[in-house]
Amino acid sequence: MPVYAYKGVSQAGKPARGTLSAESPRAARAQMRSAGVFLTELNEAEGTAKSESTSRTGLSRLNFEIKIPQRIPPMERAMSTRQLATLVSAGVPLVEALSALVEQTEQRALKSVLAQVRDKVNEGSSLADALVATGRYDNLYVSMVRAGEASGALEAVLTRIADYLEDQVRLNSRVMSILTYPLFMLVFAGVVVGLMVTLVLPQITELLLSQNLELPWYTKMVIASSDILRGYWWLLILIGIALSMIYRAVGRTEGGRSALDHFWLGFPVIGQVIRFLAIARFTRTLGSLLASSVSIVQALNIARHVANNSVFKKAADDARESILEGATLATPLRKSGQFPPLVTTMVEVGERSGTLEAMLIKVADTYEEQVETSVSRLTSLLEPVLILLMVGVVGIIIMAVLMPMLQLTESIG
Repeated sequence: MPVYAYKGVSQAGKPARGTLSAESPRAARAQMRSAGVFLTELNEAEGTAKSESTSRTGLSRLNFEIKIPQRIPPMERAMSTRQLATLVSAGVPLVEALSALVEQTEQRALKSVLAQVRDKVNEGSSLADALVATGRYDNLYVSMVRAGEASGALEAVLTRIADYLEDQVRLNSRVMSILTYPLFMLVFAGVVVGLMVTLVLPQITELLLSQNLELPWYTKMVIASSDILRGYWWLLILIGIALSMIYRAVGRTEGGRSALDHFWLGFPVIGQVIRFLAIARFTRTLGSLLASSVSIVQALNIARHVANNSVFKKAADDARESILEGATLATPLRKSGQFPPLVTTMVEVGERSGTLEAMLIKVADTYEEQVETSVSRLTSLLEPVLILLMVGVVGIIIMAVLMPMLQLTESIG
């Protein structure tokens, strides 16, 4: 939907300016007229103007239009949520607060989404319904906002959402920063070995084969590997793509997703990191929703998706059914066997003391620290393994070349 920048005068005679989204300039004028603003200037935003001028060229007859939604960075979403919470808590009306966000937001996709939200709210929709209409906000965000509107504590809920989003961004950034060096080492090792096998080794191989020497088995193996990489690299790439597509296809089925999740959870070291990360996401989401006055059944329905693991989704479903039958939350979580005793004990204490949401947040904090610690240990173990692997591969290549060269030197001598 196009975004328009406008200038005008309100019914009180005060100047008004801002942006809005509408289907056409006529619809934009009608929308502002209904809001009591008399327009003096209306211009389409630069991005949409360019797209419209392009569509009026020779390709306009084909009327092809491909819309690729731009990604909104998680940190931008968190910052806009915190700014909205600050404005609302200061007593600024919601429409004016959203207008201020639209004016100061520089990220184009977020600016357009906020303009749509503001227009929907200005037309009488609730903030939660306006967020749903954009299709760019998940169930967790919308449910917390809806609960905040219903309880009259929207500013507190928006602050809690901002805290949640910032915690997720911070956790992902820490994990990625820890993994950066091992990934760099892996790529560097692959490039070095690839250059040796495809550029250096073939020249030496021609010399050895021309002398009709009896080559050792490891030299023959290295030469055969080099021939395969140089002659069938495209086939290896296709095989890799095919295996990736098969993995994704299996992961889309219910049984396949369950089998893969069970496999990775049982994998040494990596499985522990996956489990801790799923527990941290599940408990933080559940705690944030409960603190925002969302019912525990609805909170479990949302938290099951955030864990992004079919094993924990099943545990959440079992917990929801048990709660509907009158059980506590700790009991089904303990029966699932997927949550450590620390988690179930803290949940049980929270239920008894009436501080369940606070206990869940503490559990999330604890396991996010465990994720960072586990990833740090994994990378500290991975670094020497990668170095030894690279040294071993290079050593095998050097030995495969050096031994025949020594044999050739002896025969010449």
